[in-house]
Amino acid sequence: MSDRSHLFSLRIGHALREVLAEGYNLNKLGKDLLAGITVGIIAIPLAMALAIASGVAPQYGLYTAIIAGFVIALTGGSRFSISGPTAAFVVILYPVALKYGLSGLLIATVLSGFLLLLMAMLRLGRLIEYIPESVTLGFTAGIAVVIATLQIKDFFGLSISDMPEHFAEKITVLLQHLPQLSWPSLVVAASTLAVMLLWPKLKTVIPAYLPALLVGTLLALLLLSFGFELDTIGSRFSYTAADGSSGSGIPPYLPYFDWPWLRPGPDGEMLSFSWQLAKDLLAAAFAMAMLGAIESLLCAVVLDGMSGRRHSANSELFGQGLGNLITPFFGGITATAALARSSANFKAGAQSPLAAMVHAVVVLLGLVLLAQLLSYVPMAALAALLLMVAWNMSEAHKALHLLKTAPRSDIWVFITCFSLTVLFDMVIAITAGILLAALLFVKEIAEMSKVTDISSNRKQVEQPVPDGWQVLKISGPLFFAAADRIFADIARLTDHSKGIVLYMDGVPLLDAGGLAALNKLISKCQKNNTELMIADLQFQPLKTLARAGVKPITGVLSFYPTLREALEQLYPRAPQD
Repeated sequence: MSDRSHLFSLRIGHALREVLAEGYNLNKLGKDLLAGITVGIIAIPLAMALAIASGVAPQYGLYTAIIAGFVIALTGGSRFSISGPTAAFVVILYPVALKYGLSGLLIATVLSGFLLLLMAMLRLGRLIEYIPESVTLGFTAGIAVVIATLQIKDFFGLSISDMPEHFAEKITVLLQHLPQLSWPSLVVAASTLAVMLLWPKLKTVIPAYLPALLVGTLLALLLLSFGFELDTIGSRFSYTAADGSSGSGIPPYLPYFDWPWLRPGPDGEMLSFSWQLAKDLLAAAFAMAMLGAIESLLCAVVLDGMSGRRHSANSELFGQGLGNLITPFFGGITATAALARSSANFKAGAQSPLAAMVHAVVVLLGLVLLAQLLSYVPMAALAALLLMVAWNMSEAHKALHLLKTAPRSDIWVFITCFSLTVLFDMVIAITAGILLAALLFVKEIAEMSKVTDISSNRKQVEQPVPDGWQVLKISGPLFFAAADRIFADIARLTDHSKGIVLYMDGVPLLDAGGLAALNKLISKCQKNNTELMIADLQFQPLKTLARAGVKPITGVLSFYPTLREALEQLYPRAPQD
């Protein structure tokens, strides 16, 4: 795909169609199968852990990886992305699931799918270019802190029935219950975490999650056999089958179609529609769509850098929208591209979106064949797994580097996004961060605009100018944040000047605010009988003045193509030696 067309194109299944057009063979299929199997095995524990962290039963995370993982790969615009439940969504999904149950979460996901499709249709994929790194690092680091906080309960085996909604209250409750920690849970969690930290040193192709969970599960089974109490997926979660029978852990059945609003609501009861419900779910859906768009496109950009390929931003948004629209009808929660799984997919040798589809099939087989075994996984081990996920997504090394080397404005944006994400809400954080970044950027650009007296600069003004005249050079854009200051400084000079030459070859932009400020200066010149000569206008300012009908005024305002021509009119007025 040439130049920047990847930011504007939109077609269903862009990535798959592009791969097939290039030529697909058995060798590539073999690599896709291997990569898909590898990532599918990684995705099974992650999907369960992230579903639990989001406030729903683990099978709904598996349903998400299966349905969304397949649909988005089939219809999206990034050939290496793996989609499913992600850690970034936890901060949004958990409060929704807590208040509105699974049903409310699924309805909000459907709405987010519609919003993502709308964003794709409006070709908004290119807007990813306008999100500063300080904003993305700030809110991802904040989300990591929130996720890590939510895992403390299971990591230490604390008996807390309900976690408060706000961060400060969560910390207070956790500290109050910390003396009651369960040492068997702590041993399992610490062992799992230790394996994840040490395993990469072996430099094997097997990802650390798998041996870590295996060690944690075997240790938990050993402790349970000695009569110690430990929470597992089987002890915490249960299900009711279609025939009315109940079971513990994960139901070993395929995801089935059902209307999202018919799924269990809060306390297992059905949701009743109200305008307040619609308002709240729409707000949550907007947050899901915004985060889904940002995360999926950032993931695609990273994969482009790794692979040298180009994704189609709007096609990827379309695939994400379609996936989030369809998945809730099969019990899946919100999905987006997962950077860690996508990177593993590429490193495992993936050649096309077929690898992501294979990954979805592997998760499906895991659900059907391994459900009984998965019920033995201890909650403490999953908490340790999510702590590592939170650490990885925080990108602490990048955040520290930014704090050490970035301009002060970027540091303030980072701190703002980070703090607001932790203390309040991710949507508030992103909104405030982008607004603050924009304001600080405008301030910095405005400060770059300046006016300089070059009357005595013989490289530009070869001869002395007449008494009472000045030659001023303006550099930088004359927009609303800078023009008033620049033209006000010049206007003060008209009180004791016969005339001023404005050399404007360094002015690339003149907006409506700049035009208004210039008109004020012209009026001041008329009042003070000061002549204003404007030289060397660039195309955009010249076009703006022409559209506004600004014309020469005899004895007050005149225009010249170059500074030399303006000065040639001025030099004869100077006294001769």
